[in-house]
Order: sequence, then structure tokens, then C-alpha cells
Amino acid sequence: MRLLGIPWDFVAILLVLAVAVPWRGAVRIRQLLKRPRLGTRERVALYASTIAFQWIAVAIIFWRATVRGLTASQLGLLVGHPPRTIAVALGTTAFLSILQWLGIRQLRRMEPDPESRMQQFREKILPQNPTESLVFFALACTVAVCEELIYRGFVYSVFAAAAGGSITIAILASSAIFAAAHAYQGRQGLVTTFILGALFALTRVWTLSLLPAMLAHLVVDLISGLASPRVAHAGVVAAAGGEGASR
Repeated sequence: MRLLGIPWDFVAILLVLAVAVPWRGAVRIRQLLKRPRLGTRERVALYASTIAFQWIAVAIIFWRATVRGLTASQLGLLVGHPPRTIAVALGTTAFLSILQWLGIRQLRRMEPDPESRMQQFREKILPQNPTESLVFFALACTVAVCEELIYRGFVYSVFAAAAGGSITIAILASSAIFAAAHAYQGRQGLVTTFILGALFALTRVWTLSLLPAMLAHLVVDLISGLASPRVAHAGVVAAAGGEGASR
């Protein structure tokens, strides 16, 4: 059984990625944000469960991909042009790192908004101490590898094949599903993640490899996860100091 030329098991996987994963993620984050606070145990449990889920998802997806005969080349697992791959990896990572740091500097200058969804997200979900940061590092490595294997590897190749080799459709479709998985970040996060997914997909097209996207993805997540909480905390302390001085 096929839908638009896509095997039934691939259709099932795509539906899970496009519908079930975004829904479950939104519900889970909403529940966590409603809690007064999260301790180290809760954050570590959240990170660990996400790590386990992503590796299980990769195992299932690549089991079915192997059964259906998808090759390493189709999944972006080869490095056909090492010099180009290295250059694109370093260039993309440097470019996104600069943008991330600029965003964090802007965040430092902004007055903290306790009602902001992203402010609450940073305070409750991102690591706050060395123990959490260590587990978060493992999470970032897992996410960088697994999400690229899933979205720029599997999803991209499925839509490329279904669309007769259309790179444009493969990039747009894989980026849309990738963005949907991050819908819990709100409208701005949805748009940002779509653009980021499209850029990662382009690096795959340029190099025929997932390695540049994996490296850039890892560095972006590490900067966001390890630097943003400190900036947010510094902003809260500064605001509190300003209020105290004005009294």
C-alpha cells in the first residue's frame, strides 16, 4: 500500500513526526510551564527521556529505511566531497554562532518579562547548574545527530523520492515537519526553526552529507542552552537591582 508513491510505513512515520510529536511536545511543555518551578531531578528526567525517545525513534526509522532499501547516499550518510563538507560545516557553524550570540546580547539588554513564554521556557527548561549542564550536553549531542538523521536524512529523502527528485519540495517539506516538532516554542520559534531547517537542508544539498548540519545544530543548541539561562538570570538580577535603587 502506497500514498503518493510513499510506502505505508513511511506514511505512518511521517504522520507521527508531523502530528503526534508536535502535539505531545506542546502538551508536555505546557504542563511543565504550569508548575511553579522545576528542580534538578525534573530537568534531568526531562533531558534523559528526550534522549531515549530520540534514539528509539532513529532506531525504528532506520530499521524501516533499511527494509525499504534506502541507501546511505540517499540518507546523507556519506561524505562525497570532504574539503567542501569541512568548509560548509565550519562556515555554517560560524555564521549561526554569530547570530546566536547577537541574539543573546540583545536578550541581555532587554528588560525581563515574567509573562513571556520564552522567558518562562528558559527559566524552567534550560540547565541551571553544572549537573544539569552536563546532561544537557548529552542531550544536545543526541538532538544534533538524531534530528538531522530523521529530518534531513529520512524525511528529506522520502519527499525527494516522492516528488521525483525535487530538491525544493524536499527542503520545504522536511523543514515544515521539523518546525512543527518545535511548535511549542510559539509562532516566532516556529518560523525560526523552519528557516534553520531549510538552511540545514541546503548544507546537505551542497555537500551530500549531514555532517555540516549536525555540527552547526550542536553548536547552536549548546550556545542557546548553556548561555541563555545565564543571560536571563543576569537580566533578572539587574532588574531587581534597578528596582531596589529606585526605592
